[in-house]
Formats: sequence, structure tokens, C-alpha cells
Amino acid sequence: MNRAQSASAAAHGPSTNGPPEDVGPAQELAREAHELYRRVADQVSRVVVGADDVTQQLLIALLAGGHVLLEGVPGVAKTTLSKVFAGLLGCVYHRVQFTPDLLPSDVTGASILDRNANDFVLRKGPIFCQVLLADEINRAPAKTQAALLEAMQEYQVTVDGQTIPLPRPFLVLATQNPVEQEGVYRLPEAQLDRFLLRVEMGYPGFEHEVNMLKLHGRPPADPPSMFDADMIIALQAKLPNVFARETLYRYIVELAEATRRHPDVALGASPRAALCLLRCARARAVLLGRHFCTHEDVQAIAYGVLGHRLILRPEAEIEGRSVADVVKDVLAEVNVLGTG
Repeated sequence: MNRAQSASAAAHGPSTNGPPEDVGPAQELAREAHELYRRVADQVSRVVVGADDVTQQLLIALLAGGHVLLEGVPGVAKTTLSKVFAGLLGCVYHRVQFTPDLLPSDVTGASILDRNANDFVLRKGPIFCQVLLADEINRAPAKTQAALLEAMQEYQVTVDGQTIPLPRPFLVLATQNPVEQEGVYRLPEAQLDRFLLRVEMGYPGFEHEVNMLKLHGRPPADPPSMFDADMIIALQAKLPNVFARETLYRYIVELAEATRRHPDVALGASPRAALCLLRCARARAVLLGRHFCTHEDVQAIAYGVLGHRLILRPEAEIEGRSVADVVKDVLAEVNVLGTG
């Protein structure tokens, strides 16, 4: 019912509650983003098959200026997809393999003695880049996880009392295996909240896996760069121009409030989660070629934004309830046309 109502709203365009005076920047963004989406999906499919939905969510995070947590069992090409996507961005890219003995200084860097200058100089760590692949991020202890918090939220790093801004854009692509429990550390809630989206990568499906076997053995060519830093920053700057109705703002807030009063939830969505829903809805709209976002955009990215931010009550987990069940309940409960 909600999807049908959303489709009807989408068909009418951004006429309700008054459209913006100048939709030019948003229309331009929609044209650029839609074309880029088509080209990026084509390049990714040459290396990783059956990952169209994941590619879309990576681009949503890129346009919205957020970070992504890729979650899946070993062997579903999480790292390969991240490397291909990073290559398409044309930005400075570093990879860190997280291990239980990884120190915070291994990520941020440290001051070392320069005998020639007879002074301490900062040796920057791999976090000083524009795209950071944090592979198997849940293998590092909490102390090392904390080294990422400032970087992911404030786009800066403090080393030995010296605060240094990170180059922009800055995107963290982190992978983790949700199944293995040996030698891993559960990510703290504060760390999870820094990720704009959590993207689940499952098995590709029968036909896609057959196509993967056909591709196997061919050395993949390096993907051409389709972006650069200035282009990404310009695209991100245009995103707030994507039109949203007053009713959409109210719908997002009602979704957040519904998670807070859900009987199975111990900790519901925060105001930051509501902001993330709006940003991702706008990004999805322009990727699909629209300069306005609808309730359907919010519904499509709701689980990716809320799934890692909600904490279930122990009783609900014992009964076999999941966060996905809660998100479905909330989407069914909140009436699209009843907002505003």
C-alpha cells in the first residue's frame, strides 16, 4: 500500500507544497548522476557479477558523503568490489588489513625522530587518503576502532596533539564477516553509527554465478577513472538542491519515532538516522534520474540506513525477531498519505 501511494506521489512530481524556485542544479545533478550510475554499473559488472544493487548503494553513499559497511560471508567479492569501485573514483586509495594486533598508530600514523632535523616529524598513516578500504574491520580491537571515529565523523585526525584535516572527499569502505566469531570484535554502536549505510552482500544467484565462472580466468583490466575529487565534491554540493516535500520530512521523522516506540526495540533511530534517510533518499532519486525524492526512495533505503542503528530487546532476539522484521513493521505502520 505504501509503495503504491509513493508511486502515485512520484508521478505528480514536486508540485505539492511548492516546488523550489530554481531546480536547475538538481536537474543537472540528476542527469549527471543517472549517466554515471549507468556507466559505473557497467564497469563493475565486468568484474563482479550480480552486484547491481550493491553498486547503487555505494554510489548513494558517495553522493551523500557517507561511509559504507559491506557485510557478507567470505568469498562473495566484498573486497574485490570495493577495490573496483575505488578505482573508478580516481582518488587516492589505501587499504588496511585489520588484525587483532593492529595499533591505532598503524592507521593514523605517529611521530618519529628525524635525526637529520633533530626533531620529531609526523609519519602519516594510511588513513590520509580519499578512499580507505578497511578490510575485515571487526578483527581490530576497540582501541584501534576508536582511531577511526574522529576521521569518519569530523574528517580530521589528531596525532600527538596535532590535528590534521583529511583530504576531501573522504570515504571509508569497510568489510566484515558477520558469521565468524573467532578472533573478531563486535563493532561498538558509536562506530556503527558513523556508517551511513550497511550493505549486505549475499550469494550472486545461479545465473550470475554461471556468468562469474565464464569470466573466471580472464585477467580483469583496471577500470577507467570516471570521477575525480573535484567532481565528487561538486556532485555532493548539489545534493541538498534535490526537492523534498514537507510531507516527506514528516514521514521520515514519523519513521524514526516509530522505531523508538516499537515493542521489540531497545534503542531506536536517532535524529542523525533521520538525516541519513533524507540524504540517501535524495541520492537515490538523482541516480534514477529524478530531481525530486519521494517516499518510495525513503522506503528503498530504509533498511540500509536503519538496520545497523537499531538495537533489539533480548526477549525479541530470543523469539527470533530481527531488525529487518522491525523495519518492515515500521514501514507498514507509518501511513504515507497520513503525514503532514
